[in-house]
Amino acid sequence: MYECHRQAGLASPALPFFVALFLSLTLFYNTARAQSMRLPVVNLTIQHHTLHAEVAATPKSRSLGLMHRQSLPPDTGMLFVFERTGQPCFWMKNTPLPLSIAFIDDNGAIVNIADMQPNTRDNHCPVAPIRYALEMQQGWFKDKGIQPGDTVQNLPSASIALP
Repeated sequence: MYECHRQAGLASPALPFFVALFLSLTLFYNTARAQSMRLPVVNLTIQHHTLHAEVAATPKSRSLGLMHRQSLPPDTGMLFVFERTGQPCFWMKNTPLPLSIAFIDDNGAIVNIADMQPNTRDNHCPVAPIRYALEMQQGWFKDKGIQPGDTVQNLPSASIALP
């Protein structure tokens, strides 16, 4: 029977093992890469709430974002800093965490906040031009009573994003 399958071009019985091994190694590599990318951390304040945010200010760190992260410590997130004001959209490909994102303008004002579901390709975009975007655990902004119009304090200069 095995000989017939082999001649017909069907997969080897060991194929599922090798596929699982490949997928496990890929996940391990991507997780290690995300964790090994040592990003600067800033302490931000919104209303009277303080949070810690890794700063993704280069094209490479912004494209990786929080992909492959399995968890975030409390009051910790990622701040995306852009060279120029614009309306960049975000998605959750390869991101297993449910996140909320606050889009922030040049003056530190939150333009809008969106909830993002894990591992989706749905676009989440600011409703006006922004310079920053802050991703936190889903519901963090709502739980703290933070809403559009609130101001984020201690944002790094946008020049941090210059190569």
